[in-house]
Amino acid sequence: MQANQRAVSVWLFVCAGMIFAMVVLGGVTRLTRSGLSIVVWEPIRGTLPPLTKEQWEGEFARYKRSPEYQKVNRGMSLADFKSIFWMEYLHRLWGRLIGVVFLFPFLVFAWRGWIRGRLTWECVLMFIGGGLQGLLGWYMVKSGLVNEPRVSQYRLVAHLSAAFVLYAYILWVALRLWYAAKDEASEQIGNTPPVGEKRIALSELPAYPTQTAGMVRLRRSAVGLTLLIFVMVLSGGFVAGLKGGLMYNTFPMMGAYWLPAGLFPSVGAIFESPATAQWVHRMMAYVVMIAVLAFWFASLRYAVTPRFARARGVLLVALVVQVSLGIATLLWYVPVALATLHQAGALCLFTTSLYATFVLSPCAESCPSRTA
Repeated sequence: MQANQRAVSVWLFVCAGMIFAMVVLGGVTRLTRSGLSIVVWEPIRGTLPPLTKEQWEGEFARYKRSPEYQKVNRGMSLADFKSIFWMEYLHRLWGRLIGVVFLFPFLVFAWRGWIRGRLTWECVLMFIGGGLQGLLGWYMVKSGLVNEPRVSQYRLVAHLSAAFVLYAYILWVALRLWYAAKDEASEQIGNTPPVGEKRIALSELPAYPTQTAGMVRLRRSAVGLTLLIFVMVLSGGFVAGLKGGLMYNTFPMMGAYWLPAGLFPSVGAIFESPATAQWVHRMMAYVVMIAVLAFWFASLRYAVTPRFARARGVLLVALVVQVSLGIATLLWYVPVALATLHQAGALCLFTTSLYATFVLSPCAESCPSRTA
C-alpha cells in the first residue's frame, strides 16, 4: 500500500512543481510584455501554433487590432511579433500540459484503486481549480484587450493568488501522502522485534512534543506566518500590475524620503497608486522579516522534530535570499532575470513556510519522524 501511496504523492509533487514553473513562466511573460500577444482564447484549437505564413499573418493581423499594438508596438515587424507570441504561447501550452499530466495519471490511479475515498474528491477539486485558473488567466488577459494595453492589477493579483492557493493545496496533499507512506514502511520494518520482545508500533509510542501547549502555539504561528507571506506576495502582485517597481529605485529610502509626500492620495491608493503599492510592499517585507525571525527564535525553545529543524533553517536562508533579490531587483531597475528570480524566491519562501507548517500539523503527527 505504501508503494501506491508514494507513487500518487510523486505524481502530485510533479504537478506542484509544474505549477511552480508556471508561476515563474507567467512572470517572465509579464516582464517581457508578451502576455497580450495572443488576443483570442482557444483551449483546444490554440494548442497548435501558426504553422504557415498565412496563419502567422492572420495572427499578426489580429494583434494589430489590439490596444497594445496601436499604442505601444505600432510598426512592429512580424519577426518581433513572433518573439513575444512564442513566450505567451509557451505559457498557455504549459498550462494545458499541466492539465494532461494531472488528468491521465489520475484516471489510471483511480482505475487501479490507488485513489479512493477522500483523496478522490481532493483530486477532483484540484482539477476543477486548475480549470478555473485557466479561465481566470483569460479573464485577466481580456482586461488588456479593450482600451488600455495593460491587464487589470486586480485580475492579475486574483490570478496569482489562485495559482498560489492551488499550488499549496496540491503540495499539502502530496506531503501528507508521502510521509504517511514513508512512515508506514518504517513502522513495518520496526515491527520485527527481537526474540522474546513485544512488538511496538510507532502509533503506540509516547506523544510527540508537537502535542504540548507550547508547540500548539508554534503551529498556529506557522500558519500565521504562511498567511503573512501570502499577503506579501499579493502586495507584490499589485506592484507588478501597477509597474510600481519602476519608481523610487533606491533603498532603504524612497528617493530622499522614508515616506514620500502624496503617498496616499486616496483611500484606495494601495490598489491604484504605483508608489503606494511599492511602499506597502516594502513595509510588508519588513513585517515578514520580523515575523520569520521571531518565529525562528521562538521555535528554539522547543524540542522539535528533525524535519522541522531542517525546515526552520531553510526558511531563514530563503528569507535572506528573497530580501536580497528584492533589493537588487529594485536597485537595478527591474531587469527581467532578477525580477523573475525574485518571483521564484517568493514562491520558495512560501513553500518553506508551508512545509514548516505541515510538519507541525496533525497530518505530520500521524506519521511522526523519529529518525528523518
